Amino acid sequence: MSHMAHPPSEAAEPETPHLDFAGTTPYEDYVKADVLTHLQHTLSDDPGEMVFLVTTQVMELWFTVIVHEWETAARALRSDDVPTAVAALKRSVRELEALNASWTPLGQLTPAQFNSYRSALGEGSGFQSAMYRRLEFLLGEKSASMLVPHRGAPRAHAELEKALHEPSLYDEVLRLLARRGHAIPEAVLQRDVSRRYEPSDEVERAWAAIYSGDQDAELARLGEALTDVAELVWRWRNDHLVATRRAMGAKAGTGGSAGVAWLEKRARKNVFPELWTARSHV
Repeated sequence: MSHMAHPPSEAAEPETPHLDFAGTTPYEDYVKADVLTHLQHTLSDDPGEMVFLVTTQVMELWFTVIVHEWETAARALRSDDVPTAVAALKRSVRELEALNASWTPLGQLTPAQFNSYRSALGEGSGFQSAMYRRLEFLLGEKSASMLVPHRGAPRAHAELEKALHEPSLYDEVLRLLARRGHAIPEAVLQRDVSRRYEPSDEVERAWAAIYSGDQDAELARLGEALTDVAELVWRWRNDHLVATRRAMGAKAGTGGSAGVAWLEKRARKNVFPELWTARSHV
């Protein structure tokens, strides 16, 4: 007696995602999207202010991530763990690219558009960002006066004061170079790290020696990762300058800054300066 053929099974329906949760969703618990999307309180009736506010908030989040990466890199360098430091620096390069792209929504602002809500900002200025100041401190751009705007915010002030007196990312790099046998002067190694880093001829010669050797060596790869960071910081400053010049010309900036004139001065400076000048000697 022959067996009856079984009919082909119907294609299984895709499972419906779990939709019923006792409280908020696990996504919300992790991302805090409801908090993030309700932090926008515009100060004018201009519809263009929303993109200005959200873009600024997005920049603050990227500052936070990049500070985390550079602090990770600095800790790794203190432990002579160059691969972990380079990995963090390379991640920060992608994050800097995303940060720099934040200028795109603001880059086409005309003076009339910016002026429509600029007065509502009052004394507010990106110059006052505590997280951006931590980022600058990690680059070696130290200044005790930059703590003054944050005296009324104890946590931010304490975090900035701590960062002011800690070695910058570049200080940790140079200490590593000294431990690896490069002739980094004691004046550089023992400098007051709460002050702005100043270039050194001896440090330049150390980088020139590194770049004249094996291009795949660990310190050469570290140098290139730092150079990638420095280039994107320079691009950030220039994009800021161009967006500001387009939106407000040469007028004084918000918060009492010199506006474009101050940004032009910043854009002329390179971070990790000897990594750039050493290339002339290789």
